[in-house]
Amino acid sequence: MSYETTRRAALLAGLGTLAAPALVGAQQARTLRLNHTDTEVGARQEAALLFARRVQELTDGRFRVQVFHSGQLANDARSLEQVAVGSIDMAITGVVTYATHTRPLNLIALPYLAETYQQGWRLYDESRFIADQKTALLGRGMRIIGDWEAGFRSFSTTFALPSPAAARGRKLRIAPVDMVRWIMESQGWNPVVMPVTEVYLAIQQGTVDGQENPVDTIFSQRFFEVARHITLSNHVYSPLWLCVAERTWGTLPQNARDALMQAGRESGQHNRQTVAANDDRLLEGMTARGAVVNRPDLSAWRAASQGAIARARQEYG
Repeated sequence: MSYETTRRAALLAGLGTLAAPALVGAQQARTLRLNHTDTEVGARQEAALLFARRVQELTDGRFRVQVFHSGQLANDARSLEQVAVGSIDMAITGVVTYATHTRPLNLIALPYLAETYQQGWRLYDESRFIADQKTALLGRGMRIIGDWEAGFRSFSTTFALPSPAAARGRKLRIAPVDMVRWIMESQGWNPVVMPVTEVYLAIQQGTVDGQENPVDTIFSQRFFEVARHITLSNHVYSPLWLCVAERTWGTLPQNARDALMQAGRESGQHNRQTVAANDDRLLEGMTARGAVVNRPDLSAWRAASQGAIARARQEYG
C-alpha cells in the first residue's frame, strides 16, 4: 500500500471516529409534531416557533418540535381527535374547540364573559372551573401545557353590520361549538359550521356571508379580503390552549416533560402580550388594504345575545 493510500485510509478512519458521536446524537434526537390552523404570518405561528426553539434549547437538542401551520396535518376539531389517540403529538387551538371533548367548557364561551385581556387572563389562571376542565381533558387523552391567546371574537362580513338587525337570516360560518351557535342564533344569524381552513373560499364563493373570529385570525387568514366589513362586537373571549397527547407524554423522560412545560409557559406569555398589543396595529393595516372597521355600541349586541344565556341555563342549570 502506497504512502498516499495509507494516509487517506488513516484520515478517513479518524473522520469516522470524530463523526460517530454526532451521528449517534442525531439518530437519538426525537421530533414531535405540532399542528395549528393559523397561517405562517400570524401570532400563533410566531409563538409556536418560539416554543419549538425553547424545547430544543432546554433539551440540548435531544427533542425537537416540527411546526405545521395552516392546518397542514388537520383542521382544529380533527387535530384534537388525533391528539387524543396520539397520532399527532401536539396541537394549538381555541379553548372553545375542546368543548367537544369536555362539554362544560361550552360555558367559557358565554357572551361577554370578559371585557379586557387582563380579565380573561385572570379567569383562566385563577378559575377552579378551568383547572377542573384541564383535569377532565387528561381522561380524553390531552394534557394542557400552555395558556395562549387568540383575542375577542368579532365579525367580518361581506355587508355592513350596523346592528344585530342586519344579521337576521344571514349565513355565518362558526366553529363547531354549541355556545357559539346559540349566540349566533340568538342574534338572528343562520350559523354554518365548517373548518376555519375552508372559510376564505366559502366567503369568496358566497356559501356564507361572513364569519366570526378574533382580530388576529381575521388578519392572518386574510378574511378581510373577501369580507371587508369588520364589526368589533367582541362577543366572546377566545383564548387558545396548547396540548400534548397523553400517549406522547407517557413516553417522555422527566427532563423532556419539564422542558415542554417551561417552553409552553414562556411561549404562552409571549403570545398573550403579542396578541393584546397587536389589535389596533392589525386593524390599521387591514383598513389600509380596504377593510371597513365598525366599533359599535355593544349594548345592542349584549341584548341580542341573551338568548344564549337562557339556553345555557336550560342545558347546565
